[in-house]
Amino acid sequence: MDPKLTLTFLKPGLQTTIQDKGRLGYQYLGIPIGGALDQKSAKMANFLVSNDKNEPVFEITLTGPEILFDSDALIAITGANFEVYSDGVLIDNNKAHYLTSGSIISFGKLKAGSRAYLAVAGKWNVQKWKNSASPLLQSPEATADSFIKKGSKISIDSHYLNKTESWDKNKTPPVLSTKIRVRVKPGPDFENISRMTIAEFFSQGHIISSDSNRMGYRLESKLAKAEERDELISSGIIPGTIQLTQSGQAIILLNDAQTTGGYPRIANIEEDDLDSVAQLKPGDEIWFSLV
Repeated sequence: MDPKLTLTFLKPGLQTTIQDKGRLGYQYLGIPIGGALDQKSAKMANFLVSNDKNEPVFEITLTGPEILFDSDALIAITGANFEVYSDGVLIDNNKAHYLTSGSIISFGKLKAGSRAYLAVAGKWNVQKWKNSASPLLQSPEATADSFIKKGSKISIDSHYLNKTESWDKNKTPPVLSTKIRVRVKPGPDFENISRMTIAEFFSQGHIISSDSNRMGYRLESKLAKAEERDELISSGIIPGTIQLTQSGQAIILLNDAQTTGGYPRIANIEEDDLDSVAQLKPGDEIWFSLV
C-alpha cells in the first residue's frame, strides 16, 4: 500500500476550504481566530479516522466537491447531512469508510445543516501560517492551498489506514435544524442599550439574511429605537459576539470576523452553542435565551 495519497478536486464545490482549530492567541495582533466554524463536527470527523483532533479537515459549505483519490484512503464525513457517494454508491455520514485507489467521492443533495467536514486519515502536507492551515481572508497567500479550486491537489501521508475509532455516543453531533434557540450572556454594552430594544431582541425569532458568510451572519430583523444609539470606540469582539448596528440590525460575528468592532455588543453566544449556529444558512431562524 502506497502511504502517499493525493486528492485531486475535479469539482471544488461552492466553498470548500481546509480548516483546523484556527489561530488562538493572536487576536491582540488583529489576527482573527479562523478555524472550522463547527469545531465539534471537525473533531468528530478526525476522531473517526484516528487523526489528531487538530489535523486539518475540509469544510464544505452548501454545495459539495467531487474528489479523486489516487490511493487507498480512510475517510469520514460529519456535520451537515449531504447525500455523499463513493463511486456512485451512497455512503453514510458519521462513519469511517475505506476507499480503494481510484475512488471518486461526490456530494449530492444537502438534506440538513450547512457545513460538512471531511477527514482523511494521515498527516496532511499543507501550508501553515502561525500553526494553522485555515485560510486568512486578509492574507490569502499565507495559506493559498487552503482555498480549494478546480484542479487543487492535496497530499497526505496516509500510512495510518489500519486504524479507526467509534464515536462516543454521549458526544452528540450538533443540532441540524432550520430553527434553533441558543443561550447568550449579556454583552459588555448590554446596560447601555434601551430596554425596548432588548425586549424586542429576545421576544422574536431572527432570520439569517443572505448577507452572511464566515465573518458573520446578518439578521433580517430591525430593532426599534436602535437608531438613537451612538457608535462606540472600537472594542474587542470574539466569535459569538452579537453587535447592533445603528439601523437596528443584529450581526452574529464568527471566526473570520475582525477582532474589534464599533457597534454596541448586546450579547455573546455560549461557546458550546456556536457549533449549531455554524450549521444555519440564509433563511433559517435563530432565537436567543438570556442565561
